[in-house]
Amino acid sequence: MAVEFIKFLDKYIGKAVCGFLSIFSSKKSLNLKAKKILVIQLWGIGETILMLPSLKALRSGFKKSEIDVLTTKRNSSVFYGNKNADKIIELKLNPLSILSFILKNYKKYDLVMDMEEYLNISSIISFFTGKSRLGYSHGIRAGLYDGKVIYNDRQHTSETFLDLVRKLNINYKLKKLEKLSYSKKDKEKVDKFFKAKKLSKKDFIIGIAPGAAESSKCRMWPLKNYSLLSENLLKNKKNKIISIGNEKENEITEKIKDNVKDVKGINNRIINTAGLFNLNELFYLIEKCNLFVGNDSGPMHIAAAQKVKTVGLFGPNLPERFWPYGKGNIAVYKGDNCDFSPCINVHKGQVPDCLFSKNSTDYQKCMKNIKVEDVLGKIIFLSKG
Repeated sequence: MAVEFIKFLDKYIGKAVCGFLSIFSSKKSLNLKAKKILVIQLWGIGETILMLPSLKALRSGFKKSEIDVLTTKRNSSVFYGNKNADKIIELKLNPLSILSFILKNYKKYDLVMDMEEYLNISSIISFFTGKSRLGYSHGIRAGLYDGKVIYNDRQHTSETFLDLVRKLNINYKLKKLEKLSYSKKDKEKVDKFFKAKKLSKKDFIIGIAPGAAESSKCRMWPLKNYSLLSENLLKNKKNKIISIGNEKENEITEKIKDNVKDVKGINNRIINTAGLFNLNELFYLIEKCNLFVGNDSGPMHIAAAQKVKTVGLFGPNLPERFWPYGKGNIAVYKGDNCDFSPCINVHKGQVPDCLFSKNSTDYQKCMKNIKVEDVLGKIIFLSKG
C-alpha cells in the first residue's frame, strides 16, 4: 500500500480506534517475569537499526523467555542472524493482514513492547495481543498501555528506545550499535562485484548515499553539491567513490556522476551500485567502505552500525536524535537558518517534505545551507583519524 495512504488510515481511523479501545483498557502492572514477549518495530530501516541495542538489552533481562519481533518485510533483513530474537514475524501493512495477526495471536504474549514512536496501529496490535503492554506516553495511543515512558526527543533515538527497556528494571549502558549480519552468499556477490570493478585494498573507498526515504525527500543534500564534493574527493588518486541507493535512486546517482567535471577515468572512479544489491548485501558493501557520506537516512545508520567512519548531513531533523552513532562519526547541521527546523518530528508523526513550497527559493534552505567545504573538511578530518 502507498505510504501516504497507510499514514492516512493510521492517523484518522487508527486514532478513532485507539480512542474507543482506551475506554476498555484496564491498567495493570507490567509483567516483569514474562515468558512470551513481542517487540513491535514496523517502520523505518534506520530506526530498526537503532532499536537493536534495546533488543539485546531485553534479552539480557529475559534470558529464558521467548522474544518475537513483529516487523515488515522491508525491515526484516535488519534482524538477519540476530540471536536476541527467537522469531521474526513479517506483517503486511494492510487491514486484512493486521486483523489476521491479531486473531491468531489474541492475548498470546505476556508482554508487548511497542517501539513505534507514533503509529496508532502498533498500539492497537499491542492491546489485542498483549496481557501487559509498554509504550510511549504521548498521543491517544498511550491510553492502551499499562507502562508508559516519556519520549525524550533531545537524546539519541537509540537511547530513547532503551528507555522502554529500562522501564522493565533492566540497566543497560549504550556503547555502540549492533553490527548487521549477512550471509556467505551475500559476501561472495559483493566481493565478485569489487573484483570486476577492480576495487582493491589499495583504494580508499568512499560510500555516498544521496537519496532519502520516500516519506521526506527534503532531507536530501542538493545533487550538485554531491557532484562538486565528488570532484574534490577524486583529486586524490587513491580515492574511489561508490554511489549507494535503491533502484528508484539510480537516476540521481547517475546524475551526480554525469555532473562531475575534469576527472579522468570517471567510470572507474565513481561506481554506481543503486539497485544492484539487496539489503543484506548492502550491509557488507558499506562495511567495505573506508568512509561514508550520506543524508539522514537508512544507509547512514548502516554505515555507523558497520563501524565505518561516517559523515551524516542534517537539516529538517536534529542530529542529536539521529546522528550516525559511534565513536568518531560526525553530523553536519546548519539548520539554524530555518525557523522551521526541526520540521521532522518522527515521534509526533510530523514527516513533511518541506514546509516551504518546492517552487520557493527557500525550499530545502536548511540542507542548502550546508556547503561543500563543510563536508569536505569533516571528511579530511576523519580520513586523518
